[in-house]
Amino acid sequence: DMAVRHYTLDFSLSTAGKERRLSGLMSIFHEQELTETVHDTNGHGYLATFVGKNGRVAILRVHSHGLVTIDLQCYEEDNIAQLDNVMILFNCIVLHFPRRLPALVRGANVDRYWPTADGRLIEYDIDRVVYEEDSAYQNIKILHSQQYGNILVLDGDVNLAESDFAYTQAITGNGKENYAGKEVLILGGGDGGILAELVKQKPKMITMVEISFMGSVIDGCKMYMRKTCGNILDNLKGDCYQILIEDCVPLLKKYVQEGRTFDYVINDLTAIPISTAPEEDSTWEFLRLILDLSIQVLHPSGKYFTQGNSANLTEALSLYEDQLEKLSCPVGFCKEVVCVPSYLEQWVFYTAWKK
Repeated sequence: DMAVRHYTLDFSLSTAGKERRLSGLMSIFHEQELTETVHDTNGHGYLATFVGKNGRVAILRVHSHGLVTIDLQCYEEDNIAQLDNVMILFNCIVLHFPRRLPALVRGANVDRYWPTADGRLIEYDIDRVVYEEDSAYQNIKILHSQQYGNILVLDGDVNLAESDFAYTQAITGNGKENYAGKEVLILGGGDGGILAELVKQKPKMITMVEISFMGSVIDGCKMYMRKTCGNILDNLKGDCYQILIEDCVPLLKKYVQEGRTFDYVINDLTAIPISTAPEEDSTWEFLRLILDLSIQVLHPSGKYFTQGNSANLTEALSLYEDQLEKLSCPVGFCKEVVCVPSYLEQWVFYTAWKK
């Protein structure tokens, strides 16, 4: 596929020297043999498009209040060095430190742009798709980043990279817990990172519950996220662990009925929903159900660990804390903010316990 490079340049023009600078910008467009078309803006500034024979397209917009925006698009196979020189010329004419951004690459075979939880666009150094599969439950991608290693992306959300040991540490208590001889329940965790770390501590038994296997997160990660999971996902059973391929909700209900308890319950299923309408969002309903059942199977002296969401999503995090106050049994909780490398935002983790 033929990708497009999209350059942008934004700056403000004061009244002094405005005409001279605009004339200079126009001369660059014309030197590049771009055909100009001026559009009627009904008195709202100036708008012109410029089209070149080689597929280049530029848009010059001068807004009434003095802001000037330039968009320049070309095919990735175009003469990039020449285009960079054009952008340098623009900078020289504009002066006063114009805001020039690196080119966006649109329509490439590998999408390198992913949103953060708080709505910012991040460009990753992703160079190839390592694995992609549609399971019955979600779209699963593993993408390679030069900086972060392989990155697991689920339904368009960056989930975990091989660089993200900080996530695994945070959701297991940041090295402050002693798992030796303990019963542990992991909900989700299909990348194998949590399981691989806890097995090292010689627990009595870890039960990990993941909803699907073939064409699943486990399937992809055991092949392409081995810096995270090691060889732990090669077998569904080991000396001190078992991986159950089933829905965790019926299993949790069964454990509640049997009176079975765990020293640690680690919920790695989903982040707190961004939606701030818990009464309307089915993800909140699912989260409440998992939370309530998890606390019910928690040993009286046990701990429940889970991720929250971006530290910037204060309203959603506050709503989650409200849910903790409404469980069938009273709980205490604390939270910690951790920097997870590939997330490029601060991430909140929760610990809860029975009062």
